Amino acid sequence: MKQRVLFIGTNNAARTQMAEGYLRARYGDRYEAYSAGVAPTALDPLAVQVMSEIGVDISGQRAKDLGLFDGEEMDYVISICAGGICPMFPWTKETLHPDFPDPTRITGTRDKVLAAYRRSRDEIIAWIEGKVVAGA
Repeated sequence: MKQRVLFIGTNNAARTQMAEGYLRARYGDRYEAYSAGVAPTALDPLAVQVMSEIGVDISGQRAKDLGLFDGEEMDYVISICAGGICPMFPWTKETLHPDFPDPTRITGTRDKVLAAYRRSRDEIIAWIEGKVVAGA
C-alpha cells in the first residue's frame, strides 16, 4: 500500500509544487504525493521551468487549498514554513518541518532568479532522497 504524503505551505505555488511533482514522478510506485496551501495562489511558471530541466513535468498541477484535504489521513505531512506561517494538519501520522529557501523572494536578473529556483529545487530533492525515501 502506498504511503500518502502531503506537502503544505502558504501559497502552494513553487516549493510545495516542486516537492509534490518530484515525489510523484520518481517514487509514484511507493507514494501518493499531494500539495496544498493555506492561501493558494497559482502554480509558479518558474517552478515548472526548473522542474522540466530535470525531466519532471509539473505543468498540469494546480494550487490547491488545504481545506480540500480536511479529514484525509496522511502518513506524512511536510510543512514548509514561510513568513512565520507553519500550517498544521491534524490527520497525519508524522509532520516534518524542513526549511527550503524561498525562491520567490529573490529579485534581480532572470539568471539570478532562476538560480534561486534551481537551488531550492535541488535542496528539496536532496531532502526527499535523504529523509522521505531513505527513511521509509
